[in-house]
Amino acid sequence: MDYYKTLGAKKDFTPAQIKKTYRKLALKYHPDKNKDDKEAEAKFKEISQAYAVLSDPEKKKQYDRYGSTDFHQRYSQEDIFRGFDLNDILRQFGVGGAGSSANFRSNMGGNGRFNSFFSQGNGGGCGGGGCRTAPEKGQDMTYQITVGLDEVLNGAERTITLRKNGNSHNVSVKIPKGIEEGKKLRLQGKGGGSKNGGPPGDLYLKVEIATNDAFSRKGDDLVVQKLISFSEACFGTKMEVETLEGKKFMIKVAPGTVHDSRLRIRGYGLPVGPLGERGDLYVKIGVKVPKELTDDQKIVVEQLQASGL
Repeated sequence: MDYYKTLGAKKDFTPAQIKKTYRKLALKYHPDKNKDDKEAEAKFKEISQAYAVLSDPEKKKQYDRYGSTDFHQRYSQEDIFRGFDLNDILRQFGVGGAGSSANFRSNMGGNGRFNSFFSQGNGGGCGGGGCRTAPEKGQDMTYQITVGLDEVLNGAERTITLRKNGNSHNVSVKIPKGIEEGKKLRLQGKGGGSKNGGPPGDLYLKVEIATNDAFSRKGDDLVVQKLISFSEACFGTKMEVETLEGKKFMIKVAPGTVHDSRLRIRGYGLPVGPLGERGDLYVKIGVKVPKELTDDQKIVVEQLQASGL
């Protein structure tokens, strides 16, 4: 759904202009003025969702930045309507709350106050005299999860144990391929419980990438360090390199290779997202210098020094 198109608004509209366009459409499609009109009902839901995002500065900023598709991957409908009091907004426009029509229903999202405006008048919604506050969602929770490079490469499914309210809970989580440091995995309904019977909050697992002794990560590429002697740097050599998944390659180090040179093995890095191609594996060449020399080695090095090498 294109929220700007839904409201007939533009990105540079001021908050007052966005509110004005929504008011005009809300008056037109309000359910009390369109009894048993499913199309009007659907339209009212759409414009209300668009207004919930575009009237909120932070949500509007995220929507403008990421676009509709990516925005909806980051924001659930519960997130969209959190803090959005439709009944209060409609009263400002001089119309009744959305729940005043007994036949008007909605499954728009998890925000309790918003749902109450779109529910039947069976005691949980808004009537002519006001609106009861529906049960609110429980608190969201955030934990840190450490992920190995092999799990970044292949994806994984893990069971982790969490402590909530003094009790241990096992939670299953899928780790997608290509997950990056700092990303959050959202487990809907696995957060804190509601105090008054509402839905539980969500659990967010913040990803930390574990240190690997052999490989370091640079974006979607991997880097492995290999040391060669001074003579190998001068004359060249061959060496075996093992990838993260255990495949082995023989690579050639050219004569005259300098310290911190890099050789690339294409396609043996990490996935670019769950469905993307893989980055590259870089072999970082270091020229090792011995801390101590034997007497014979000292003579040879002195000769090299004298020759200008």
